Amino acid sequence: MMAQYLEIKGQHPDCLLFYRMGDFYELFFDDAVQASRALDITLTKRGKHLGEDIPMCGVPVHAADAYLARLIRRGFRVAVCEQTEDPAEAKKRGSKSVVRRGVVRLVTAGTLTEEALLDARSHNYLAALGRAEGALALAWLDMSTGDFLAGPTSPAGLEADLARLQPGELLVPETLGGADDIRAALAPWDAALTPLPPARFNSRRGEDILKQQFAVASLDGFGAFSRAETAAAGALVAYLEETQKGDLPRLRAPRRIEAGATMAIDAATRRSLELVRTQQGEREGSLLATIDCTVTGAGARLLAERLSAPLTDPAAIGRRLDAVAWFLERPALAARLREALRACPDLERALSRLSVGRGGPRDLAGVAQGLACAGGLRALVEAALAETSLGGEPAAVVEAARDLGSHQPLVELLTRALVEEPPLIARDGGFVARGYDGALDECRSLRDDSRQLVAGLQGRYREHAGVASLKVKHNNVPGYFIEVPASHGERLMKPPLNETYIHRQTMAGAVRFSTAELADLDSRISRAADEALAREQEIFADLAARVTDQWSAIATAARALAVLDVSAALAHLASSRNYARPEVDDSLTFAVAAGRHPVVEAAVAAQSGSFVANDCDLGEDSRLWLVTGPNMAGKSTFLRQNALIAILAQMGAYVPAASARIGVVDRLFSRVGASDDLARGRSTFMVEMVETSAILNQATPRSLVILDEIGRGTATYDGLSIAWAAVEHLHDVNRSRGLFATHYHELTALAGKLDSLSPHTMRVKEWQGEVVFLHEVGPGAADRSYGIQVARLAGLPPAVVSRAQTVLERLEAGEQSSAVRDLAQDLPLFAAHMQRQAAPAEKPSPALDALRAVNPDDLTPRDALELLYRLRGLMEDL
Repeated sequence: MMAQYLEIKGQHPDCLLFYRMGDFYELFFDDAVQASRALDITLTKRGKHLGEDIPMCGVPVHAADAYLARLIRRGFRVAVCEQTEDPAEAKKRGSKSVVRRGVVRLVTAGTLTEEALLDARSHNYLAALGRAEGALALAWLDMSTGDFLAGPTSPAGLEADLARLQPGELLVPETLGGADDIRAALAPWDAALTPLPPARFNSRRGEDILKQQFAVASLDGFGAFSRAETAAAGALVAYLEETQKGDLPRLRAPRRIEAGATMAIDAATRRSLELVRTQQGEREGSLLATIDCTVTGAGARLLAERLSAPLTDPAAIGRRLDAVAWFLERPALAARLREALRACPDLERALSRLSVGRGGPRDLAGVAQGLACAGGLRALVEAALAETSLGGEPAAVVEAARDLGSHQPLVELLTRALVEEPPLIARDGGFVARGYDGALDECRSLRDDSRQLVAGLQGRYREHAGVASLKVKHNNVPGYFIEVPASHGERLMKPPLNETYIHRQTMAGAVRFSTAELADLDSRISRAADEALAREQEIFADLAARVTDQWSAIATAARALAVLDVSAALAHLASSRNYARPEVDDSLTFAVAAGRHPVVEAAVAAQSGSFVANDCDLGEDSRLWLVTGPNMAGKSTFLRQNALIAILAQMGAYVPAASARIGVVDRLFSRVGASDDLARGRSTFMVEMVETSAILNQATPRSLVILDEIGRGTATYDGLSIAWAAVEHLHDVNRSRGLFATHYHELTALAGKLDSLSPHTMRVKEWQGEVVFLHEVGPGAADRSYGIQVARLAGLPPAVVSRAQTVLERLEAGEQSSAVRDLAQDLPLFAAHMQRQAAPAEKPSPALDALRAVNPDDLTPRDALELLYRLRGLMEDL
C-alpha cells in the first residue's frame, strides 16, 4: 500500500494527497504534518519507512467537503485519490493484492463546484493571463455556473481588470509572471497565482482545444478572438482537463468582452468605495450588501457581476433600466415574481455539479423545481407583457421570458422519478419514488418485505406438508431453511414430499430441509439490497444524462431567472428607498440633484435619522470642484456618494437622488482615506502618492476623479505644493470631471486662474462656542477647518484642547516662524532644546546653585520664606 501511495504522490508533488482507505481519506508523511496543522486534527503514525515512523492523519469521507474548504482557503491544492476497482476484483489477483487507486480530481481554488465549498452569492472565477503578438489578454470562467469569457487587457489596465474579476485562481505563464511591466499588477494576487509552462499558453494549441471542447470547425462564430485571448482561453480548458481528470464541466460558448466595454475601476478605488467588501473585509456595510434585494443565489451573483463591471454603452444601460422601470410600474407583478423566485433553488450550480458527475439526487430535484418555477414565471411575465402597450415591452424582459423556455416533459419525468425530499448523495439510495421503475420496486419488496414473504411461504409449506410446527428459519451459514421436529422428518424424506423438500441436516430433535423455491428466495433476498442500490444508481445516471443532454436550454433558463430576479430586486430597491432613474448618455455631463450616499443613508435610516442630500453639477465651466470644510462635515461622504451614483447608474440601477444625468464614465478613480502597505515597504504617504500618480497618468476627459486631502502625509508646504500641482494637472492636462477635497485653503486662490475650477464648501454654524455640522455643500470656500472643535468632540482631554486653542490663536496672530519660537519657550521640552541651541556654554548662576542645594522637605515655612528672599537677592546681583 505504501508503494502505491508513494507512486501516486510522486505524480502530484505540489498537492496534498487525500488517499482513500475505507471510510477515510488518509494523509501521510509531510502531507499529514501540514494538514494536521492546517485542520487542527490529530497527527498519529502508522508503520515505518526507511526506519522512520510514518506520520499520518485522516478525515472522514462524509465530512471531506468541510475539510477541503479549510485547506483551499489556506492556499493548498488537494489531489483526491479514490479506489478505482472493487475489492473483490483485487482479491482475484491474490489475497494480499492492493486495490487499484487513482487520482480522480485535483481540487484547487478556481475549480470548486461543491455547494459547501462555495459562496452561493458570489462567482468563483478561474482566470488565465495570456500574451501573444505583444498583446495581453484575460480569460475567465466559473466552473460552478459554466460562464466563460475573455477580453483584452494591458499592463496599465491589468490591475483594474483583476480587481473586477476577483479570481479565486489565476493561471500565468512562468515566464510572464516575472516580466517587469506586469509584476506590480500581479503582486496583490501572489497567493492566487498558478504558474504553468509557457507551452500551455500557445495560441495555436489553445485554438485546437477550444474547437474540440465546443465541437466547432472555427471560433469565428463566438467572436473575433485575438491570439492572446485564444491562448488564455485554451489554457483554462486544458487546466480543467488536467484537474478534473477528463470529467470536464459543460461550459457556455466563450463570450468576448470588448476593450472599454466596462468602467475601469482599479483595486484602490474599489477598496476606497467599499463596493463589495468594507475596508475591514466584511460584506455587511458594503454597497453590494446595501443594494442587494435579490432572492436567489444566481440573482445575487449577477447583481455582484453588474456592480463590479458597470457598462459604458448608454444603449445597453438603457435596456437594463427599462427592465427595472417596467417592474417598478407593476409592483404586484414584481411581488408575485419575487415570491415565486424565493422557492427556486440554484439551478446553475445544480446543473454544473451534474455535468461533472458530482451531483446528487437533491440536484436533480433542484433542476425539476427550478424548471417548474421557470415555467410558471414565463406564463406570468408573458401575460404581463401582453398587456403592455405596443412598443413598451422592455427588451431584457422579453428576452428573459423567451429564454425561460418550456421544460414540462423533463419536469414531469424528474417529479415522477424522485421522492419528495431526496438525500444529498446518491450512493446510499432511497431517492427513487415507488412506482417509477418496476424492477426497482421488486427489489425493494424483496428487501423490505422479506419477513412477510417468508411467513407466507411458511404457511404454504405447513399446509402442503401437513406439519403445523414447521418453521422457516435463517442463519448466516445455510441461509433460509425449513425445520420440523424429528418425529415428522421421516415423512418429508419419503415420496411424494421428498420431491419438494430436500434434506439438509438431521439433528437430535429436529430435521432441516430446503426447497428450490426457498433457495431462490434466499438468493433473491440476499441480492435484493445490492440490486436495489445498483438499480437506483442506474436510474440516477439516466436522469442525470437526460438533464445534461438539455444543458444549454437549462443554463439559458437559469440565466433568465437571474436577470428577472435582478430587475425585480432593483425595482424593489428603487421603490423602497425612493431612488430615481438616471439618464446616461455620451456627453461629459455630470449633474446630480439631491444626491445621497446609499450606504450611509441606509445606516442613518436604521437609526430613524435622515440624510442631508446635496447637488453636484460638474458642468463644462465647473468640471472640477475644490471642496473645503471642517473634518466631520461630510466631505468624504459627498465625494464617495457621487462616485457610487455613477457606478449605480452605469450598472443599470436607479440612483439615490432626485434626478441624475451622467455622461458615460470610462474610468473611475478614488483617492479617499489613508493606509500604509508595510508588506511592500510603502508608508501611508507613499501609498497616497502611488495612487495619485496612477490617477494623473491615466485619467481622461471622460473619467471621474475624487481626491481627498492629497498631500496631508508630509510637511505642510510640501503637501500644499503637491496638492496645488495636482489640481492644475487635473484641470489643464487630464481635463477630467472631479471632486478635490482639501484642508489647504490656499488652493482656493486657483479659482481665479483655472476657468473650470469651482470652489465649494461644507457649511457649518457656530453656536455658543460649539460647531454644528449642517452637512450641506454650497459655493464658496471655508475660512477655517474647526479641527480643535472636532478634537473636543472626539474626547481629547480638556487641557489638551485648551492648550491647542492657545497655540492656534498665537499662530494665527503673528508671523508663523516667530510664533513657533515664542510658543516653544512655553514648552519645557522645546525651551530646553532652544536654550541649548542659543547658548552653547551655560554661565555660572549663584541663584541656581543655591536652589539645587535646597531639600524642600527639610524647610519650615519660615525657612522657605527666607530662601525666597535670598534667591531674589542673588538674582538682583546678576
